[in-house]
Parts: sequence; C-alpha cells; structure tokens
Amino acid sequence: MIAWEQALRRTVLEVGAYSPGVSAAEIKERYGLGEVVRLNWNESLFGPLPGVLDDTAAELEQAWAYPEETYDEFRAAVARFTGADPAQIVPGHGIQALTMALANAFIEPGDAVIIPRPTYGLYAQVCRTAGAAVHRIDAPALAFDLEAVAAAARVERAKLVWICDPNNPTGLRLDPHDWARFLDALPDGCVAVADEAYADYLAPELRIDRLSDVRAGRAVIVLRTFSKIFGLAGLRLGYALVPEALAPYIHTVQEPFNVNRAALVAGLASLRRSQLLPERREQVAEARAALTERLRGAGIGYLPSQANFVLVAIGGDDVAATDALARQGLLVRPGTELGLPGQVRVTIAEPAIMGRVADMLIGIAAG
Repeated sequence: MIAWEQALRRTVLEVGAYSPGVSAAEIKERYGLGEVVRLNWNESLFGPLPGVLDDTAAELEQAWAYPEETYDEFRAAVARFTGADPAQIVPGHGIQALTMALANAFIEPGDAVIIPRPTYGLYAQVCRTAGAAVHRIDAPALAFDLEAVAAAARVERAKLVWICDPNNPTGLRLDPHDWARFLDALPDGCVAVADEAYADYLAPELRIDRLSDVRAGRAVIVLRTFSKIFGLAGLRLGYALVPEALAPYIHTVQEPFNVNRAALVAGLASLRRSQLLPERREQVAEARAALTERLRGAGIGYLPSQANFVLVAIGGDDVAATDALARQGLLVRPGTELGLPGQVRVTIAEPAIMGRVADMLIGIAAG
C-alpha cells in the first residue's frame, strides 16, 4: 500500500486545500432549515443579466462536442468590450484557474512572491504549492501600502506581486496615482498581477486603466471574471489581459478545452447585454447603501466598499455572530477565517435581505 505522504510534493502536504467557508447544505442540515441565503461567497444574488440563461440553454444540446479551443468568437467579443486586441486575451475557467496557470507559468521553487494582507487567500495557497517563498505585507487600516509592497519586492527580488482591486475582503479600491507609482517602483523582472474580479462594480471613471499598462509593455497581467456582476459564478468563466508575446505561454500551462461550451455562450450573451451593467451596478449600490445606512445609524462600523460585499466591524465574537445569523438562514463570512477577527463580510443582496441582516447585526451589537 502506497504511503501518499511520501509520494506527494512537500509543498502540497504543507499548504493544504483552499477552504471557502461553510456551505448552505451544511447549515441546512445543522439547524434543520429549509432555506438559507448565501451571503458568504460574494456571488451575485441578482443573478445573470436578463435573457442570458435563455440564450445559453440551447447550447446544452451540443454538450457532446468540445468547444472551439481558439475561442475566437469569445475573444473577439471581449476585445470589443474591453478595447483590448484579441491576441491579448487568454480565456480561462474562472480567475481561480488563471491564478493557478500563472503560478505554473512563472514560479520556480524558491522564487519570491509578495502578497498584501488581508486579501484573497488563493494567491498565497497556489504560490506556496508551486514552491514559492511567499512574503505577506500587512495593510495599515486595511488599505494596501503599495510603497511597502514594492519595497518588499525589491528586497526579495520578487517574481510576482498580487494585487486585488477592489480588494477582497475589504472592498477598498486603489488610487490611480498610487498604482502608477507602484509600477514604477517594482524591480525589473517582477510581474504585477491585478485581480479585477470586482472592478465592474466601480463607476467607469473610478477604474484604473490597466489595459494601457499592458499595451505599453509593462509587466502587468489583468484578471477579470464573469462570476460577479455578470452573475455566472456557477459556469466558471474569466479571462486574462496580457501582452501578446506572453499569451502563448499562458495557453501552454492551461488544460486543453479548459472553458466549457455553456460558459462561452453565456459569456457572449452577457457581453451582448453589457449596456445593462450600469443598471446592475446601481442595483448593487442601492442595496449596499440599504445595509450601510442602517449600520451607520446604529453606530456599527464598516469599510466603504466599492464591491458587492461589505466588511462590518461588529466588535465582538464574529464566529458567534456568524452562527447566530446562520440559525436564521443568513450565511455571512466570519472575519476570523479571513484573518480579521471581530468582523464579518456580508455579500450584497436585495434590500429586503439587507434589512434582515442589519436587524440581526444591530441586535447582536446591542447585546
């Protein structure tokens, strides 16, 4: 009988699997609930854009066939949406798969990687599994200190730096001038990966134009997704914007046919309806305000999020608070799981649900 611990790579044994937190099925069984609202995974509870699922349903009849691996139609549609050249677009099975592809493409064992803290946990997990030496840079007041990140990259001669903007779990966005100074301060040979999963929730005038960085030949890779504002998390679809010369190497480390047919069709249908995004963005902003205005009135702190979630400072036992909400069928993410004890992260849903969450949090804060 094989001893798996002896056969596996040391980094796989040391790092462990990524944990997204408790599932709805677990909570239903634990508390005997018939229905729960999943506010702990930052999905779009507003669903796909109208009509997208109708356009996608017919594609299931072609489930027997592999998708077109060059993804020409999809890349052309993304190019029209973003302004990028199709040759700069690398489709992927969601940002998670693209994150793993980048680690496989760039990291040799022992390479240094710089990751701010707090941020999305998958970056560190994937890089450590690939054998990187991961250096975490704490963020004062939970806002990224880009000067410190760049300084660490110079000291450690880092290969990669990961930046999520707006950041998960804080919802805070970066300033364009800070971003420009940050790129100038990075050492030669260091690649900045910008995860823009939540950038669609920003008004266009507030977004950093990182495509210009890519076009200018800067060492920048941009990751984007259809999981958030487009509401397609269950189909797993994303793409990277990269310099044209880099694209073939990213394709090399991805599995063949790595984007499924239904996801491609849903992505195309979503892009045909991109004129609806401002309305969806406003829906989320109004529901977010419905929650934060109640919290502010009750004296409960929170960060001014630019995403589809809010980080709330409850000032007490976040695990107990999360459990109390779960018993009422409301799943939120405890800050302890994110390295932020005393806080909870709440995904935005319709205002009526936000009202229920606010009632619970206010009651918990009142003791």
